Amino acid sequence: MAAATFVNTIGGGLWIASSALFLTRSVGLSVTQTGLAFSITALVCLASSAPAGYLTDRIGPRRVLVVALIILAIVTSAMTMVHSFQSFLILAVPMAVVDAAQRAARGAVIARAVDPAKRLHARAYLRSVTNVGLAVGTGLAGIGLAFDTRAAYVTLILGNAASFAAAAGVLSFLAPIPPVHRPADSPRLLALRDRPFMVFVVFDGMMATHLGLLEVALPLWISFRTDAPHWTISVLFIINTVGVILFQVRAARGTDQLSGAGRAARRAGLSLLVACAIFSLSGLSHGKLTLGLLIAAACAHLLAELLHSAAGWSISFGLAKADAHGQYQGAYSMGGQLGQLLAPLVVTALTLGWGAPGWLVLGVGFAVVGWSISRVVRWAQTSRAEADPASGPTPASDPTASHAEENDACGERPARAGSAAGSGAGGGAG
Repeated sequence: MAAATFVNTIGGGLWIASSALFLTRSVGLSVTQTGLAFSITALVCLASSAPAGYLTDRIGPRRVLVVALIILAIVTSAMTMVHSFQSFLILAVPMAVVDAAQRAARGAVIARAVDPAKRLHARAYLRSVTNVGLAVGTGLAGIGLAFDTRAAYVTLILGNAASFAAAAGVLSFLAPIPPVHRPADSPRLLALRDRPFMVFVVFDGMMATHLGLLEVALPLWISFRTDAPHWTISVLFIINTVGVILFQVRAARGTDQLSGAGRAARRAGLSLLVACAIFSLSGLSHGKLTLGLLIAAACAHLLAELLHSAAGWSISFGLAKADAHGQYQGAYSMGGQLGQLLAPLVVTALTLGWGAPGWLVLGVGFAVVGWSISRVVRWAQTSRAEADPASGPTPASDPTASHAEENDACGERPARAGSAAGSGAGGGAG
């Protein structure tokens, strides 16, 4: 799984770095058309997530994952023939549906193929691998972008397609995972009917807008509202990328139980409050103090991101029904996709539009959402205990397990894959 994730996310890095420029400079789409196309595909992926998860449970996650990656390889290759807005959508919309299926299948593979005692560690390890792969891919893309020619863009797109095919080949060696047989009286879309879980998904999506701080708001904030040099943006990205690679596994410790995951969500919200408060001060400072404040805030944001990811994985596994992991992982991924849709508008409107007060409002909002997630977890535990008194608490993994082996997954939370035709993003990120 780690090898497939690494190969696939190298392709994801190629796509992230080149997709917008390919569509604007090579295909000839306007910036508005490009943004609209990405938004449409993100919405399609969001709407397809739960049904795709249901299909994953019925067919088997490994089979769905391998077939989805093969389809993505073929259709991504066809992207090189795109010549208009309409032709892009003809390919990108079905790709978004298939991407939703492979995201749900990845989470379900981990849920069903990995020992419960190691699920969270698997998610954390694979997320670290994801960030390494994305870093390699974006670095390689820089070579192609330097040429800025049609041939260079086509080469990068085909590289992404090849990464899908290679990942499918590696994953074909996984042992088959049989489909789950649904009881005749069981509802088809069980996860969507689970009110506590879906409330968690909404709050998780609201919390996930913090990814837009680093990717959207901060570059603009640093450029227009501080006196920090523009290379500071790269420094903050490096801190985040390296921090996830080094510390995601460690941050997942203590979230094995749902109670620990709830605490991690609260701490993530508070860390984001601290980060936003420090970011707000950077617009009032000068010189080296500004640089120091930005780095300190980036570290607080990194801590929040690590805790939020670990909490989300634990809750998504811990609240899932044993016979519906595909559905629950598909529904869980909707939160991250919702955050991607909301982030550009919300974070830029508050931070760039309101300045320092906007940062504080945003930080308080994150703190409230983090606290709310912990309350939703308690609600879910109570409702499940009342429905099945003999079931007891549901851990995301065995709390007595050793923490020595740490492993992650990419599919759920879209780390740096973005919603840019999530279909072409190389499989999502941790």
